[in-house]
Amino acid sequence: MKRDQLFEIVRFAIVGGASFIVDYALLYICTEWLGIHYLYSAAISFTVSVIVNYWLCVIFVFTGAGKQTGRQAALFIGSSIVGLGINQVCMWLFVEKFGLHYMLAKIGATFIVMFWNYVMKRKAVRG
Repeated sequence: MKRDQLFEIVRFAIVGGASFIVDYALLYICTEWLGIHYLYSAAISFTVSVIVNYWLCVIFVFTGAGKQTGRQAALFIGSSIVGLGINQVCMWLFVEKFGLHYMLAKIGATFIVMFWNYVMKRKAVRG
């Protein structure tokens, strides 16, 4: 692994951590404070965190990515939709079938989606 790629992975992890905080906090706020069902809250929080993540990836993680093409944007959006689907299935499975609290389920879902996100977001931003 090249040094540049290692630093890219470190930056991706930092951005991922910030995005997770946005996602996790919004999940809690939407569910506990606003009374929205956890699956709807998870979709809302995931979507907002994807927008934050994209912006940070373009300006901080994948340096030199330049202007994004329509194909790259479509790949990013498409991969995000699949990521949302993976997130929702994991949330439902962990809460409804395994009996985990939704906030704990979110941690598990995040780890699963994280691997998908790195590969696809890198392709989307780098081209």
